[in-house]
Amino acid sequence: EANNWWKNAKQRLGAGGVAIPWEMFKREFLVKYFPMDVKNKKVVEFMELKQGNLSVADYAVKFESL
Repeated sequence: EANNWWKNAKQRLGAGGVAIPWEMFKREFLVKYFPMDVKNKKVVEFMELKQGNLSVADYAVKFESL
């Protein structure tokens, strides 16, 4: 799927053989694969993350998964 998206994005954004600026690529990529609702959900999960009864190692795994 990502390869198909890239081929399409390359045609749309880099028409005429012009190099696609990183910021433009990043914006398009994030819209497609990391929509705002997912980002907001992850922000809430991060803000509510507490170690509680988890070991430091388990807490670190949970932290890094966000």
